[in-house]
Amino acid sequence: MCKHPCCNVLLVAAAFLVSGMTNEEAFSQDRGQARSMVISQSGIVASESPLASQAGAAVLQRGGNAVDAAIAAHAVMTVVAPMWNGIGGDLFAIVYDAKSGKYYGLNASGWAPAGQSIERLHGKGLRAMPEYGIESATVPGSVDGWQKLVDRFGKKKLDELLAPAIQIAQDGFPVTEWIALHFAKEVDLLRNNEAAAKTFLISDRAPKMGEVFRNPDLAWSLRQIAQGGRDAFYRGEITQRLLALSARHGGSFAAKDFSDFSSE
Repeated sequence: MCKHPCCNVLLVAAAFLVSGMTNEEAFSQDRGQARSMVISQSGIVASESPLASQAGAAVLQRGGNAVDAAIAAHAVMTVVAPMWNGIGGDLFAIVYDAKSGKYYGLNASGWAPAGQSIERLHGKGLRAMPEYGIESATVPGSVDGWQKLVDRFGKKKLDELLAPAIQIAQDGFPVTEWIALHFAKEVDLLRNNEAAAKTFLISDRAPKMGEVFRNPDLAWSLRQIAQGGRDAFYRGEITQRLLALSARHGGSFAAKDFSDFSSE
């Protein structure tokens, strides 16, 4: 066989013809982007972060279902994109059950503290909800949402699904250019709070692209949830820390706000 490069090109072209697909047909498909298509027999996980998608895909490979994969991916996103909805935020989901043909909706958005009121806010000199601070905070709903999804639809346990996020939070991850940009935009805001600066800044500056960012405190919280389920967040030591934080900043949270919470 001739080893000349031109002959190799001809062989590739011949392979297209033998397979029944011409070059023109191969490239005439409607394509909205330049990357190769992702085609899988066992499922696909799409997210903002390759680390999150990888965690979800690994769950599918181990026999988990779409709900399991979504929770694993979301947990990683709470680590690699802490400026978006994490365990301190809300969760919404629509689940389609192929066996029954039914759709299920989950609203895991937290409610305001029972002690919060318009009169209380007026008494503090507020005429509109502040964009930042304890008065705008609600009971976080994500963790209860995870638990309800796992209990109703999942095949895996919560500790297995949270394991990748825990490891990434503990060992760190290289910050992407997009996440680095978000850190940089809010660096002054983070500096205004000692705990936020300690957690999210490196040597009093925003993490840079490619720099390894670690969050051992978040790893601890996720580990508590993995071991104790939703009650670790709403009835355990995490709850006590949140209540102490609220009290320090003059908030109105009470233990009952957390213990009574249930997503719909």
